[in-house]
Amino acid sequence: MVIKNGKVFTEEGIFTEKDLYIDGEKIASAESGEVIDATGLYVIPGLTDIHFHGCVGYDFCDGTQEALEKMAEYELANGITTICPASMTFSEAQLTDIFANAANYKSEKGATLVGINMEGPFISMEKKGAQNGEYIHRPDADMFERLQVAANGLIKLCDIAPEVDGAMECIERISDKVTVSLAHTAADWDVATEAIHKGAKHVTHLYNAMPPYSHRAPGVIGAACDNEQVMVELICDGIHSHPSTVRTTFKMFGDDRIVLISDSMEACGLEDGQYSLGGQEVTVKGNLAILTELGNIAGSVTNLMNCMRKAVKEMGIPLESAIKCATMNPAKAIGIYDKYGSLSVGKQADVVLLDEDLEIKFIIKAGKVVE
Repeated sequence: MVIKNGKVFTEEGIFTEKDLYIDGEKIASAESGEVIDATGLYVIPGLTDIHFHGCVGYDFCDGTQEALEKMAEYELANGITTICPASMTFSEAQLTDIFANAANYKSEKGATLVGINMEGPFISMEKKGAQNGEYIHRPDADMFERLQVAANGLIKLCDIAPEVDGAMECIERISDKVTVSLAHTAADWDVATEAIHKGAKHVTHLYNAMPPYSHRAPGVIGAACDNEQVMVELICDGIHSHPSTVRTTFKMFGDDRIVLISDSMEACGLEDGQYSLGGQEVTVKGNLAILTELGNIAGSVTNLMNCMRKAVKEMGIPLESAIKCATMNPAKAIGIYDKYGSLSVGKQADVVLLDEDLEIKFIIKAGKVVE
């Protein structure tokens, strides 16, 4: 396949007018065959969402093959070609079953399942957000390793509140095996900085479920900004962070260190109504999802492609930066950039063609056009 005359997004984070070649399932240096005329179109890598819970009525924690397949199909239809869905805070026994189900998934339809984001249970009760406090567990490296066995190595992110008893020891033990993310935490700057020095390299949904940044108490946000190796997640659904905050974050961190995520829950792609997240009832109205009983924001109802569009069209983020943060950076954050995340020769040919309004015109998955 040859994609001709398009504006191709490169590893340098810029667009170059050139042809893109595909040989079988991979990006190639040259090939002949089917021609797609991409004149006037943006040619970008398929998006990677490393933090979402569900969509179209299904949740990762349903623990069924059907849920994974339906989620993967919806994500692919929206230009998200690789997924690393997130768990909720449940018991070890429940998480074992959920992760084993993912380990047995074959990714034959829809987006490719490339990992698991273990969002709970090693979090703070004070900042649990929409997580179920009944199952919160002190950070435990042995427990993580048992769950990683059940997941057959699929856990790519492990969330930890660093101020909780046992957290620092856990971070030291597992940070060479998984990306440790600071999350659902009341930590101050000193504690967060210590955790980063012990191996944490990521922050979950920046600004949410953590103390706010202030001039005398910069907290996790300031600690992350101070340490160049740390990447931070950002939800651009128009609910979780104000557009000015999004613009400020890009100025603080730069587009090398921001990972756009959706944090979507099962109502994504469906109408307003009553839904569930982590066994708790959620009320969805418009773009807002809240826990019915407590009123806490309960994830988003916006997929990653729409988050990326909103960042560009409504929040003033440059297109090149937004694409980088939805493709290259998430792949780097979970260690899959050798195979996914850019249109470099040898990588899987997951490609999305967008028009000038950022609407999808073609989706190519593993070298085949998705009908």
